[in-house]
Amino acid sequence: MAANLHRSGERNETPAERMDRNWDELMQELRVTQTGAQILVGFLLTIPFQQRFADLDHYQRTVYLALVVVAAVATVLIVAPVSLHRMLFQRGLKAELVGAGNAFARAGLVALSVVMVGVPMFLFDVVVSRSAGRLVGGAVLVLIGAAWWLLPWRIALRSRRGGRPDR
Repeated sequence: MAANLHRSGERNETPAERMDRNWDELMQELRVTQTGAQILVGFLLTIPFQQRFADLDHYQRTVYLALVVVAAVATVLIVAPVSLHRMLFQRGLKAELVGAGNAFARAGLVALSVVMVGVPMFLFDVVVSRSAGRLVGGAVLVLIGAAWWLLPWRIALRSRRGGRPDR
């Protein structure tokens, strides 16, 4: 693959090759994300069958049900590119497929981040206290914001300042 790079850092590939590579990269990312989302959904679906579920207060039940809905939404969004690919397979719409798949993946990551903030918040609320839940949820929110959005934004900004292509 390194042989396909010019000294300027640009790839020596056709638009079709670029779309194929972008699609392959997106699918690799979604494989990891799908697994995490599915594990979270599975975990959430087991909670009502635990004895302590009956002891949850109104706030905890509301948070739990919201998390189940958002986890389902995250899973649908993250899996949507697979369905798109099946429906658009061999129709010469790779650029549209990559664009739509990217949009679904981004939306799925937003929904997944809500679940990843909410689950530890919910668990700490139930096991320790409401304030502990909010503290842990806030900490996870800051971590996700830094790792998933701030760091990539800073790297892209630094790359643009250095004149490196973003491909």
